[in-house]
Amino acid sequence: MKIIWLGHAGFRIETGDLVLLFDPWLTGNPMFPEARRDEAVAGATHVFITHGHSDHAADAPGIARARAIPVYGIYDLMTHFATRHEIETVGFNKGGTIDLGDARITMVNAAHSSSLCEGGDGPVYAGHEAGFVIEAEGHTIYLTGDTDVMADMEIINDLHKPDIGILCAGGHFTMDMKRAAYAAKKYFDFKTVIPCHYRTFPLLEQSAASLAAALPGVNVIEPGVLEPIDI
Repeated sequence: MKIIWLGHAGFRIETGDLVLLFDPWLTGNPMFPEARRDEAVAGATHVFITHGHSDHAADAPGIARARAIPVYGIYDLMTHFATRHEIETVGFNKGGTIDLGDARITMVNAAHSSSLCEGGDGPVYAGHEAGFVIEAEGHTIYLTGDTDVMADMEIINDLHKPDIGILCAGGHFTMDMKRAAYAAKKYFDFKTVIPCHYRTFPLLEQSAASLAAALPGVNVIEPGVLEPIDI
């Protein structure tokens, strides 16, 4: 399995015959080299979106149309995408699982917000925010999406026992490094932690050193954009 950071909260996960894109925000992402866009989406088979904010969902319709692949996410947002962009979508909801053969993806709760900013009439309802649990190759990944610490994390661990955590940790809009470390220690037994939703803007935390220091015995990997992490 390869986990590849696309900058900010975007990831490319390669497993078996699948290439899964999660929140692939490429256009306008200060961390993503636009010249490498084709590389980032090459061979993509499915797109998964955690919520409607543009730094997560804006590129999904274009990628789906260009590659003729489906987008998966909360039912309300997927209905909007299918109607407005005429792309294939699969809407599901928290507690639901998508079985793709080489991977199973379960939608779980998150504590954030979700909307689309389209036109001049203010935010448009986009369903609820979510995270995903990805089971593949004997590993279980908990990808938080945008969230704060929440007691539901105990339920997620009890049901899924993830060994890899992809944790938002930049602060201001999500958990910061301190809160992400608290969540990891209190609710999980991760072997590997990959921080995200940081370094993108000066407003966000720029280093995961404090997260690593707070999690002795855990392999905390500060990812590089488009640098594969082999699991």
